[in-house]
Amino acid sequence: MENSAKFYSLSFTNSRTWLFAGLFVIGNILFPQLCHLLPVGGPTLLPIYFFTLIAGYKFGLKVGLLTAICSPIINHILFGMPPSAVLPAILIKSLVLAGISAIVALRIQKVSFPAILVIVLTYQIVGTAFEWIISGSLYAAAQDFRIGIPGMLIQWIGGYALLKLLAKA
Repeated sequence: MENSAKFYSLSFTNSRTWLFAGLFVIGNILFPQLCHLLPVGGPTLLPIYFFTLIAGYKFGLKVGLLTAICSPIINHILFGMPPSAVLPAILIKSLVLAGISAIVALRIQKVSFPAILVIVLTYQIVGTAFEWIISGSLYAAAQDFRIGIPGMLIQWIGGYALLKLLAKA
């Protein structure tokens, strides 16, 4: 049986909002750099989304949104990744992920393995639809479902594990 956990909904005027968002953005900068050391590591492991999931789920919508917006933009400015052509789609997926994770955590008030799977699948499906509209190519839009399954599994299983650890905090 899963225990309830403490979840936060911090305001933009709270300094902890900016501190936590900054830490998650740093995670979303370092983790992709590590993953890009592997061939096709970014598109396969989907690292830019990992800490956005954690931020939204544990610390609420505002921390999640700051993480979702800043991570891809800062990565693009510093490293050119994600490329300009896919930056809008990644921003949309990140925003959807932040929103869905915050809403689900607020609603269920516990760390749930099935709920995190639903979050990952939901942001991917909604994001793929937007990416299809933007790119005009279902094949390109479905890339995460073609090669990003390992990354989705990392988000689901690793996200659950990290959130369980943070649930004690």
